[in-house]
Amino acid sequence: MQPEHGEMKTIELAQDFIKNTLTELLNIHSPSGYSDQVVHCVGRKLEQMGLDFSVTRRGAIRATIPGEHNTFHRALTAHLDTLGAMVSRLKANGRLSVMPVGTWSSRFAEGARVTVFKESGPCRGTVLPLKASGHIYGDLVNTQPVDWEQLEIRIDAPACCRSDLKDAGFEVGNFVAFDAMPEFTANGFINARHLDDKAGVAILLAVAQGFANSSVVLPVDCHFIFTIFEEVGSGASAVVHGDVAEMVTVDHAPIGPSQNASEKGVTICMMDQTGPFDYHLSRKLVSLCRTHGIDYAQDVFRYYRSDSASAIEAGNDTRTALVGFGVDGSHGYERSHMSSLMAVAQLISRYLQSEPTFSRDKKEMTSLKGFPHQPSRNPIQIET
Repeated sequence: MQPEHGEMKTIELAQDFIKNTLTELLNIHSPSGYSDQVVHCVGRKLEQMGLDFSVTRRGAIRATIPGEHNTFHRALTAHLDTLGAMVSRLKANGRLSVMPVGTWSSRFAEGARVTVFKESGPCRGTVLPLKASGHIYGDLVNTQPVDWEQLEIRIDAPACCRSDLKDAGFEVGNFVAFDAMPEFTANGFINARHLDDKAGVAILLAVAQGFANSSVVLPVDCHFIFTIFEEVGSGASAVVHGDVAEMVTVDHAPIGPSQNASEKGVTICMMDQTGPFDYHLSRKLVSLCRTHGIDYAQDVFRYYRSDSASAIEAGNDTRTALVGFGVDGSHGYERSHMSSLMAVAQLISRYLQSEPTFSRDKKEMTSLKGFPHQPSRNPIQIET
């Protein structure tokens, strides 16, 4: 590992900015495939910071803070898209069948207030189980299976049959967005749908603003990448280019009885279902936490993938790591804590001031000289 780039500065990371930005983002619907409005929102914020950025054909954003040297490129990623649903059928009873956009359980959709986006304009509605009233179905309301086929949307419009729905402009393929319902408590807790990954976006924007308002010069160029199809698996596939030598993804860290993640600090994921993250980059992040007193945990996520996976699967030979803010009830009605978001922001601000993990990585292909070693000495002596 290369030595750190001089003395690191403390970057001002405004907690109120994170809170206000997160609230704004949560109130913009952006299920995968219907994210144009949130792209415009983030673009405006980057313009206000004076940062140069480009937008792909479909809407992924790549902003850049130039560094002292532009021969080495690192990146940070977070995703703008969220879970959602799509109308799959217009029902004879005047209601809508839906299928999920992204991977999540129908039990977390029941009772949600939603917006259905018709071509003629949005319409509000409520997601209900097929047996929604105990006064009608009695104990059967407690035995209905958990499945998307067991749900329907009751729209807030006069519709008693399929023809009413057609006349009102509803079609198979209409996107359905779920209200985030954000709530911030006085003791720092954040409750909402879609903290995954609107909180990650707010963190990266706060870090970008912090550096834009400071005199700190980064050692190398850093790209802030905001993807739009993470929840369906292809997020970073088209916006991470071969010039990115190392990339840190910012996403949620699921909390559970068998996990080490918490809502208190930053979680560094060492492996998810797609395999291990880069050994050296992950260890570097752990070292930065230890050196700068940032509360952290290391964890392994069994049922999880991120933008790191899609970037690698697209053919990028990029060192990747994943840092997360703790989230309880992931892909449902989620909860985190402001201390966790701030810990992630602090780690990212330190990471951006550090030298490249390995300077040789600026070239895609080179000799063995400078290639790193991992601990390998075997303490057990085997007689031959």
